[in-house]
Amino acid sequence: MNHNPFDLTGKAAIVTGASRGIGLAIAESYASAGAKVVLSSRKQETLDQAAEKIVADGGEAFPFAAHTGDPEAVQALVAACVDRFGGVDILVNNAATNPHFGPILTSEESHWDKILDVNLKGYFRMVKACVASMRERGGGKIINLASVAGMQHQQGMGIYGISKAGVLMLTRTLAVELAADNIQVNALAPGFIQTRFSQVLWETPEIHQQIIAQVPQKRMGQPEEVTGMALYLASAVSDFTTGAVMLVDGGQMAGRELI
Repeated sequence: MNHNPFDLTGKAAIVTGASRGIGLAIAESYASAGAKVVLSSRKQETLDQAAEKIVADGGEAFPFAAHTGDPEAVQALVAACVDRFGGVDILVNNAATNPHFGPILTSEESHWDKILDVNLKGYFRMVKACVASMRERGGGKIINLASVAGMQHQQGMGIYGISKAGVLMLTRTLAVELAADNIQVNALAPGFIQTRFSQVLWETPEIHQQIIAQVPQKRMGQPEEVTGMALYLASAVSDFTTGAVMLVDGGQMAGRELI
């Protein structure tokens, strides 16, 4: 008898934005828990390298390049998971972009279009493509990567924060609409995590100092520190948890008034 409450043996998962950072760390943790993982991002070469590492560590992973801003690519990604692993049980929406940093009125409409298309509509596209398979398999888990930037203003990250606020409402709406299908939909809201995506934040000394001042633990988090909550939300122990927003932020939001 398996007494591991976080066992994912037999489950098939898709993780977007999985070639590095938080997405890769989550994919690795799912593979270690027994899941068959489809890794997706825009570049096949980096995905191949990530998948090779997981396989070398004894896991099962399949790399499939797809841009979540492209509806046809999304359909192909989900079809690949169904063909290879029989269906989809877990979806982690993690792919994101942020081509604009600075005051929001210095942004262009092209910045809004790209950020919302990937960070928000891309999540919608992935969910819509996966739900049919989840229903056939009796349920599923959807984990949307949001951010503290979607809950409280973060300097220079206006459009990104707006997209992540949208992710929070998308999560709550889907949680209600899919509850009868035994599909749990939750959001992870990391704080400042040290990844390539956040490089400008930790490589610029004055910005880094401002960040550390906001975090009670006085440090940035690491991608691996997000995986515990991601594993909980993907496993059976979270079957009665849906529509929730899980903070992984070193206490940052605890010291600030939520809007």
